[in-house]
Amino acid sequence: MAYEIYLVRHGRTWYNEYEKMQGWSDTPLTDSGVEVAQKAAESLKSVDFKAAFTSDMKRAVDTSRIIMRRNKNHLTPQELSEFREQFYGYFEGRSIDESWFAIGKPHHARNFAEIVQKYGFDATMDFVKESDPLHDAENSQEYWSRIERGFKKIDQVAKDGDKILLVTHSITILGLAVRYKTADIELNDVPANASLTLLERDNGVNKITKYNQSLIEP
Repeated sequence: MAYEIYLVRHGRTWYNEYEKMQGWSDTPLTDSGVEVAQKAAESLKSVDFKAAFTSDMKRAVDTSRIIMRRNKNHLTPQELSEFREQFYGYFEGRSIDESWFAIGKPHHARNFAEIVQKYGFDATMDFVKESDPLHDAENSQEYWSRIERGFKKIDQVAKDGDKILLVTHSITILGLAVRYKTADIELNDVPANASLTLLERDNGVNKITKYNQSLIEP
């Protein structure tokens, strides 16, 4: 069985605006976040979605509802906690730059991009838990285990040839792209708010075919 997942990042939030770590913390969409979600909805209104899913974080839920209200099928998105962002533990709500500096410093890296470039995506997740004084943050094994549980839940609903909406988060989408991208895709940035990434799932095997595509008309 093969089907296609439309991965859409949520609209811009207040923690995005203030450049704070936003994993399991939740802040509302800004006015501009609502606006870009509405523009994404307009671009996706004719897609024949057979099911709609969203992370259970409010920023993702609100984005998914905006999209599905305009979609031809008017589906009610189902919330899946498995597709939350990584949990950052102690670093939740703290400055992005200061947090990644603290996380990367023991490994001679100064920011998220440098850590990933030097050590890879999974090691970067592991460093977050390692740097958390209480070690509450998720490591890569904990993170990927719940993501796979989420895919198995979608498998129970999806049928061959379906198109399915999944509204989720930037690092979640980036992580999927790092793991499953085709050779021609360049990962030159984290996915933008309300951007589209396409994932094909064929009998449990994932493949990212498009990454960080703008849904907003220039």
